[in-house]
Formats: sequence, structure tokens, C-alpha cells
Amino acid sequence: MADRHLTAAPQEALSSLREELGAFDAFGRPSEIGELRCPELPAVPVFRNQFWTSLQRRGSSLHEVSYLACFKPELPRFFLERLTEPGQVVLDPFMGRGTTLIEAALLGRVPWGKDANPLSRVMAEARLLPPTEERVAARLAEISSAGGALEEELLVFFHPLTLARIQGLRRYFLERGEENMDAVDRWIRVVALNRLTGHSAGFFSVYTMPPNQAASIHGQRRINRRRQQVPPERDVDALILRKTRTLLKTVTAEQRRRLAAAAPAARFLTGDSRSLRELPDGQVSLAVTSPPFLNVYDYARINWLRCWFCGIDPDGVGISTPSGLPAWRDLITTVLRECFRVARPGGWMAFEVGEVRKGSVRLEEHVLPCGVEAGWEPALVLINAQEFTKTSVCWGVDNNSRGTNTNRVVLMRKPGNPARLGGPDPS
Repeated sequence: MADRHLTAAPQEALSSLREELGAFDAFGRPSEIGELRCPELPAVPVFRNQFWTSLQRRGSSLHEVSYLACFKPELPRFFLERLTEPGQVVLDPFMGRGTTLIEAALLGRVPWGKDANPLSRVMAEARLLPPTEERVAARLAEISSAGGALEEELLVFFHPLTLARIQGLRRYFLERGEENMDAVDRWIRVVALNRLTGHSAGFFSVYTMPPNQAASIHGQRRINRRRQQVPPERDVDALILRKTRTLLKTVTAEQRRRLAAAAPAARFLTGDSRSLRELPDGQVSLAVTSPPFLNVYDYARINWLRCWFCGIDPDGVGISTPSGLPAWRDLITTVLRECFRVARPGGWMAFEVGEVRKGSVRLEEHVLPCGVEAGWEPALVLINAQEFTKTSVCWGVDNNSRGTNTNRVVLMRKPGNPARLGGPDPS
């Protein structure tokens, strides 16, 4: 099916994709088809179905790192398989933990991404060159636990011996510096980041908040008092090796080859996504992304402990979290304009949005005008619904969870014919 969408002329390709979505019944239900109407824009077809599901268990174990408000790898894979070919460039301007980019590399595409949070590059880049468990164990044995005087405030999370080992790792990475770290160092750092705190014995900490966010010092003291708990000693190296085995569980030799092939041309950038000046014009075949949602999360605050481990000042992380729709639309329009510039003629943008304010705001209705202003042509809206209920309109949500069981994707296309179907030279 992907070849048919790629090789056809632009309008024929779009008609082919709409035909596929309308006839989709892989999970036993026909698609619901409707229209989304925005002022001064033509009606856009809406397709609602269960287009992918985690029950497929197709996602690589390499994705199993925690990050707040990230989508499942099945989402970018759905579009990657239909709208790109191996060797083509795939972009995520809000890359988060790097789901789109890792999935793109696993499929033989070239990943480009940017995010205001420096942790995004740390989390994504390391997984392009996963080392073996044996190399991780050997490197851990080489790293000293000498990390200086204990940072006593952190003892609300960690046993003193555990904290000593964590600080030893932290000191090692900071002294090595980005320019001197190799693939094994980067891997150990990202695994340690994902084991810092959590709510089970699989983490370095005492029981605390889920691993995609960190309690404050004062908040953890309250948790400890309420649960009458003290931090137990954890074997940091053993937990890093255990998580390494989990992440590598399904990674095949062929996937390692694809990841390694993608690494030289991959680009993981840190900074404001309203400017993609580091990227050349007309190279991206597909962008798949999900933006910040109207001040829903304070990404810097909930990542403060991870920032500490990496030597990052969380107050200096300029993550845009607009609190109102006008500011949000300005942000999205600017980002979409930059994505339009770096997209090749005939390139695609799959823009995943959610519902906010108890479902009263459907952001797809705001993304479409932003996309048109930026130069994109609306193609369709796809709603992946994990649970089906009766709805008055096909794009409505009534599953008692305010849209949490749906992915809402606005698909747009850059006008023009692709210059060639082979992957561009991303150098």
C-alpha cells in the first residue's frame, strides 16, 4: 500500500490514502467517515477507526524509556510505512523522548529532530547505537563511585550508598563531557536517567512518583512520612544492566544495522523549534510530531532531577507552554512554517493533537488554519480510537475519559511533485 501512495501523482496519492482509510477494517470494525469544517476552509474528511493498537506488540523494546505525554511508536510507524521509503528524511520538531526518530531509524529512514529540552537529545541519540550488555557491564566496572560529598537533600529519595554510586556516575559523565563520551557512555547515562526515581524496586529511589516525573524535595518528604518509608539500598549497576536487557530484548541484528546506518546522517538538535535554521530546505519527506498542549505540563519542573543528573539547569530550559489559544496558534503556525520550508515538494506533515479543557477545545480545529497559513494543504484528519462508543459526529469523543483513548492526527501535504522518490542526500 505504501508504494501506491508514494508513486502516484500528489492528488492520486491522497485519494489512494483516503480510500485505504475509508476501507480500513484490520481490527474488525469499519471506519466512520465524516467532515471537519473550519471557517473559510474547505471541509476536510475525518476517518475514525482503530488504525493501530499496542496489542499488535510491534513496537521495539528500544522505545521503553519513560517521558511524560509521549505517543506510542505505532503512531509514527503507521505514517512512515505508508508515506516514506527507506533512506528518506523524517522530522520531529518536538521530538520529546525521540519516538518518531527511533522508529524512523528502525525502518531505515534518516531521523532529524529538535526540542527545547536538552534531555530529548540525551534520550534519543543514545538509542541509535545500542551497545551489548557485556560492554555496558565492562564500562560500569571501570567507573568509580567517587562522586564527592553526598548531596544530602537527595537522601529523601536515595539510600546513602545508592546516592554515592549515582553521584559517581554523574561526576564521570560531567567530567567526560559530550565531546568525549562514546556510545556506551551515552547508553549508560540514558538508562540511569530512566532508573533514577519511580514506584517499584526497579528504580534507584524509594517509592515515589511514576518515572516520567519527579517529586520535589518537600513533596518526597511528605510521601515518605505518609508511607512511613526510608530509602532502601539499591544495586545501581544491577538495575542498569537489567533495564539494558529490557531495552535490547527485541532488537534484532537487522535493526542494529539500520540504526547504525541512520546514525551518521541523524540530527538531534536542542533549541526553539520555531527556528529550524540548522536544517536545509526541501529535504524532509515526512514530519510526525505532537506539540506542547496549552500549558498542561511544566516539563522543566517534572524533569528537575534528570536535569541535575545531566548537569542541566532546569530553569534555563526554554520550553514553550502557551497558556492560551492565540499564543498556542502563533507557536504552531511558526513551527509549521519552518517545517514547510524544510519539507520536499509533495512531503507530508502528520500533526498529532489532543483535547484540552475537558474536551471543550479540539486542537485539530485550530491546527488546520495554522497549517494553511504556513503553506500546507489539508489532507485529512485521522482519529485512532482504542475504544468505540456511540458518538453524534464521527470526530466526537464520548468514552468517559475525555479523549485519552484517542490519537487525533491532522495530515497535511506540501504542494508540488516529489523531485525523486529515492532518499535525499542529508549531508
